[in-house]
Amino acid sequence: MTPDSLSRMLSDFLMTARAAVVIEDGGIAFDLADAKYSISGETHKCLIHLWSNDRNAVRRVLDAEVKGTTLRLQVQKMGQTRPTHLDFCRDRDHRSPAARRSARAAYEPRLRRALEKYFHGWTVVRLTTSTDLEHSFGPAYLRGWMRQGQRALAIVGVNNQESQSTIDGALTTGILWLDACRLAQQARQSIEGLVMVVPDGTGTLTQQRMAQLHPAAAKWTLYEFDQSENVMNQSDLSDRGNLATRLVHSIDTAASRIRFAQSVARIRQILPLAEVVALSTAEISFRCHGLEFAQARMAHDPLTFQSNEEVIFGVGAEERVLTVGNEPDFADLIRLAAAVRHKNGPKNHPLWRKDPERWLESSITANLAALDGRLRTECVYSQVPAFAAADRAMIDILGETQDGRLAVIELKADEDIHLPLQGVDYWSRVNWHQGRGELSKFGYFPGRQLSSEKPLLMLVAPALHVHPTTDTILRYLSPEIDWEVIGIGESWREEIKVIFRKKPLRGKVPPPQLAISA
Repeated sequence: MTPDSLSRMLSDFLMTARAAVVIEDGGIAFDLADAKYSISGETHKCLIHLWSNDRNAVRRVLDAEVKGTTLRLQVQKMGQTRPTHLDFCRDRDHRSPAARRSARAAYEPRLRRALEKYFHGWTVVRLTTSTDLEHSFGPAYLRGWMRQGQRALAIVGVNNQESQSTIDGALTTGILWLDACRLAQQARQSIEGLVMVVPDGTGTLTQQRMAQLHPAAAKWTLYEFDQSENVMNQSDLSDRGNLATRLVHSIDTAASRIRFAQSVARIRQILPLAEVVALSTAEISFRCHGLEFAQARMAHDPLTFQSNEEVIFGVGAEERVLTVGNEPDFADLIRLAAAVRHKNGPKNHPLWRKDPERWLESSITANLAALDGRLRTECVYSQVPAFAAADRAMIDILGETQDGRLAVIELKADEDIHLPLQGVDYWSRVNWHQGRGELSKFGYFPGRQLSSEKPLLMLVAPALHVHPTTDTILRYLSPEIDWEVIGIGESWREEIKVIFRKKPLRGKVPPPQLAISA
């Protein structure tokens, strides 16, 4: 393969691999959710440059091959002659199927012994990792139940070889498994609650989510399991206010646009309707229907000790500094985005398919009244950073109703089983900061008197792409969370049109209604 063909192959693959991990020497070298890359086909060589906050690497690409969801590169390190391999894996769990099955099989007897040790007088009846597509149960989660007389508890565990995202998704399976057990055993057993078991040191997000569940619907219990020591430590779910989170100060968008007026004018000469989004006081983003294709930022020149305006461009994790030499490539990228990224664009093109949720966010932000007439359109924030522990999250849209009540809007362009609990994550963080008066303090909704009511939670998705388990999960949420599911038309790229709305039936407890024992 020629350097040019290698460059094109890499660019095409990585354009649609936004959250891929890069494997080198058997370990994860880079995570493209946080890292950046650039590809160069100059001087008759194909070079790939990868960098993050932790490390930096340049490799010469000799050959490339796509195997399933993995791009395998034969590369050469600088100053070395012996080739090595660099794997870009779309599937973040890069273990072989055999390794996954082995880890899951070994986990079952360990968890069984631990449960029998910590739940005296209870009998573990069943544990399984069998796939059940009808009920959305996959092999990553060990499911079962245990009983003591006529009492029973549902069990869901996840082993320490699974990815953090898989561990964080365990509670969704837990709620669905609890509900399925109750339906299956209602004539024989009283399924009082759910025992969640996650690896030691990984349960922070699950703990925060379980604190937002309906306390009268089930007995909720969380354990962190140290598999090496066979020790289970119970997490405290009683303190619902124990949420370690911080908010980023609201950005002065007008000041940022003035600061980067030269870059804004330069890009809008090519694409007059380019979206301009302030990311910080020193960084601004340029987008086409939610697709980011460039950023302008203040860069420090080590020679002159001055800060200069710098433009970088690329899609996804790709990043190149704009220079005189690559300005034609920059203009071509903007024109390509404009030609593809519109409602009648080619649906099979990677740029049309990329980042659909950001496209949906862009459409809804521009047409907020069409989503809900209660929402004010004068002041709305998108992609609001909110941090909890080591988790850096982005609230899709934070808005306000006409009477000053906050509205947390979580978006999904495609079917996603985790939509309800992800929405709860953001709702709980906003509720925390609101209760401490920090939204006004950090510059959000200036000049407005916000209501003391808890925020609304709006879960928005195309009507035919709302996961069928959503209703079940929502029934188990705390009654303090005033949620609403909004199904919009499939042609949302043309217009935002609400097809249906679902709200909670207050006063109802998920059947069967139980008196929870201590």
